[in-house]
Amino acid sequence: MKKSLVVLILILFCLAGFAQPDTEHYTLLKPDRVFDGREMHDGWWVLVKGNHIEAAGVPSSLTIPSSVTTIDLKGETLMPGMIEGHSHLFLHPYNETSWDDQVLTESRAERTARAVTHAKATLMAGFTTVRDLGTEGAGYDDVGLKTAIEKGIVPGPRMLVATRAIVATGSYGPKVLVNETDELKGGEEADGIDGITHAVRSQIGHGADVVKIYVDYRWGPDNTAAPTFTLEELKTAVEVAHSSGRIVAVHSGTTEGMRRAILAGVNTIEHGDGGTPELFAMMKEKGIALCPTVAATEAIASYHGWKKGIDPEPAGVQRKHYIFTEAMKAGVTICMGGDVGVFPHGDNAREMVLMAEYGMKPIDVLRSATSVNAGVFGLKTLGNVKPGFLADLVAVEGNPSEDIKAVKQVKLVMKDGIIYTN
Repeated sequence: MKKSLVVLILILFCLAGFAQPDTEHYTLLKPDRVFDGREMHDGWWVLVKGNHIEAAGVPSSLTIPSSVTTIDLKGETLMPGMIEGHSHLFLHPYNETSWDDQVLTESRAERTARAVTHAKATLMAGFTTVRDLGTEGAGYDDVGLKTAIEKGIVPGPRMLVATRAIVATGSYGPKVLVNETDELKGGEEADGIDGITHAVRSQIGHGADVVKIYVDYRWGPDNTAAPTFTLEELKTAVEVAHSSGRIVAVHSGTTEGMRRAILAGVNTIEHGDGGTPELFAMMKEKGIALCPTVAATEAIASYHGWKKGIDPEPAGVQRKHYIFTEAMKAGVTICMGGDVGVFPHGDNAREMVLMAEYGMKPIDVLRSATSVNAGVFGLKTLGNVKPGFLADLVAVEGNPSEDIKAVKQVKLVMKDGIIYTN
């Protein structure tokens, strides 16, 4: 009995320490090439010590310790762990269950269980960091999921969370005719200078890393999209968020909503379907990034019956082509973020493939998903393969700078120096 107890304790001890990096252990990764977040380098190797990158470069430039674990990655490209810029881990595809029904009928326990599986799928797809922009009715549960991942309880990416997101009263769903369910909303309602100040501070107090605001939504006549908050309200929200060191991401699908967001000084505009050459020039001048979410637009069109490559492009897809092209022409910083959750988690790279299809060079798509996102989101030790940076690395089959689809062929994922799959 005592012997069995000792064995059990040892097993539990080992399991508890499974996700803890050995700070003195060296791992040598030997791919055919390395994308360092900016450029592709043939023949580079990367040396990892514990949870950080010790060195990267041609083999002759590296000092290899006598005790090292070597991993050959022949035919593969090693690159920084990819960063998903627009995710909703607490949602799943709308062709499975409508957004309204997810918010109104799925229990918080079910939604959290789904989010745990979504987090693992995201990590295994090579996305070692996500910016999760709202739980859509699941309160502050994203903070709990982030904590569980950080403690090693469940596998998943690093998370930047927005908690409940902020919406104007009466503008957001679910919109129901039963008064008893009217309190359940997909975001936190706020109004006026005092109201939006309180909402921003409250969400930060509950653990928000980024403040998400819906500057417009489908609440105009006949459910047309229209601006929600005034310019003064948005300026206040940005001032309060920035004073705490948080960035502000805004949902925008109208020209006027987007104009107000730009004048207010937000950090990123999500979707941007109301974009014009004038507005993109303003974004470029103010250093505001665009997260176009191309994949979500195409996914929703497909749920409504559109067959890509067979049917003519619907107006929404045509519009997305236009704003993507105009944003690139203006030199706007473009983040990689697909609004995943509208389509399946783990298929995050779908956005990258479409970005290339829409006219962005593959090397720029890779930058967008790594160093660009890291810079925009304030992730100072991620998104690049450099000494001292965290060892979040991904190996993919082939050369994604020649064929971007290679990012879907993930062969190895390392996060914080720990290998999750090989």
